Amino acid sequence: MQKKILLLGSGELGKEVVIALQRLGQHVVAVDSYADAPAMQVADGFEVIDMLDGAALDAVVARHEPDIIVPEVESIRTERFYAYEAQGIQVVPSARAANFTMNRRAIRDLAAQELGLKTAPYRYATSHESLVAGVEAVGMPCVVKPLMSSSGKGQSVIRTEADIRPAWEAALEGSRGDLAEVIVEAFIHFDYEITLLTLTQANGNTLFCPPIGHRQERGDYQESWQPAAMEPAQLRESQEMAKAVTASLGGNGIWGVEFFIQNASGDQPGTVYFSELSPRPHDTGMVTLAHTQNFSEFELHARAVLGLPVAEILHLQNGASAVVLAPADCPSGAAPRLSGLSEAATFPDSDFRVFGKPTLRPYRRLAVGLAHGSTDTPPASLVERAQAVAQAIKVND
Repeated sequence: MQKKILLLGSGELGKEVVIALQRLGQHVVAVDSYADAPAMQVADGFEVIDMLDGAALDAVVARHEPDIIVPEVESIRTERFYAYEAQGIQVVPSARAANFTMNRRAIRDLAAQELGLKTAPYRYATSHESLVAGVEAVGMPCVVKPLMSSSGKGQSVIRTEADIRPAWEAALEGSRGDLAEVIVEAFIHFDYEITLLTLTQANGNTLFCPPIGHRQERGDYQESWQPAAMEPAQLRESQEMAKAVTASLGGNGIWGVEFFIQNASGDQPGTVYFSELSPRPHDTGMVTLAHTQNFSEFELHARAVLGLPVAEILHLQNGASAVVLAPADCPSGAAPRLSGLSEAATFPDSDFRVFGKPTLRPYRRLAVGLAHGSTDTPPASLVERAQAVAQAIKVND
């Protein structure tokens, strides 16, 4: 049952998806806006196009006649996916899911207004003036994000009126695509945040990976660990919310569903807030490459894409990941030179992945350190080891 699969977005997550699909005998063509992207290095073929150019996207689809289209980034003319589904092409997870989740307005309105999930109070803004009004409505501090972005790009916190103009400009600069609109949401004083990897399948059996905790800087994850410690009731609530939103969107694949968690305090019960959702493998889920489960998130995605049933997801051991970033002062466009791999390889119960990105830019993610231990090993100690592995890898040093 070899399928021709068109992968739209070819970063490090896409690279692992290609490897997982090829291990199942599939033919993958990787597409992105720049040459020599990580997934292109392992795919059967590749294309370099502007995926915001609907005509260029249509031309690639017509040229390759794929059985399946797997979107891996936000900056795509997702409205074209409905036409591809009408042609009989499978879109992962579905055209509706891809179209909704590539835009924070669509997914937030679905979660909060249609499904009634608890979220932070929010408003939208299409200008500096409407952002001022939005900030007044939700209160300070608040968070501003472009409606279309990833990895925290364009995200900032407004604490005073002087922060509003810089936040608007940062959001426009960090926005993917040509959508000049932002969401401003009240700042939730959460105790921690999690990613709940959710697997939807053709047989209707929805499964959940153990929750993943993570820490962010500049809106991008720095370390993740699995499992994240949670109260059973809050985990069940997170699973119910994840199942509701993925069922509404439809289709099969792995979803990264993010939640803010407030612990119980006094007479107040703990609170779970829906934050965001990605219809594809999640960057924090790279911790599953530390063999924390019987299938990594990428292997789960590949199986769901192909309609291969997964009976259960087993937690095998605890794990952690820590990113290797380009320096803040690196010259954009320069070729990365990584050293220290021999030292990184000396740590026990650890591993690393080098992504093979062709150029540098400040804080670009270039590799990840991994650590694993028994189910009795405290995740905090595994985070420290993953950090040590990552710190051993030097970039253009």
